[in-house]
Amino acid sequence: MKEYSPFVINQFTKHVLNDTAASNWLIENNYKELIATLDAVRDDKHAFKYLIDGKFFELAAFVNTIWEDSKAFKFLIDNKYFDWAACANIINGDEKAEQALLKYNKKHFVQLAHAIQGRIREDGDRNVSPWGVMQNMLNFKKAFEKDPEDKKKK
Repeated sequence: MKEYSPFVINQFTKHVLNDTAASNWLIENNYKELIATLDAVRDDKHAFKYLIDGKFFELAAFVNTIWEDSKAFKFLIDNKYFDWAACANIINGDEKAEQALLKYNKKHFVQLAHAIQGRIREDGDRNVSPWGVMQNMLNFKKAFEKDPEDKKKK
């Protein structure tokens, strides 16, 4: 398991909040798994596979815990990834998890949780706006179109 300092978690939080400099810092300093974590939270299957293939199991479990997978939460607790478990619980509305992190001077995880929570809400709002619905319909239609490469083979 890779250790993440408060500074690294703060850079991750800034990335979640669309800070380009923080995103670049994460890439340049070999923390691509944190970028993949946000993408996986946002339902990018390739990003989740990147976490699994790279053996970032605690981050994959964090993603699944956000989406209320009790086995993933148990994995985090059993393997002593308490900060990630509490962070996911804050995202899911657990005020006691926030209090616990603050008690142990883990404000950076609290800030990360709130940033991810905001991003999830923003994504949800985008998907129900008239423009977002139209984009989703177009993407759905594209999913059922024949692959142009298939037409060439015929």
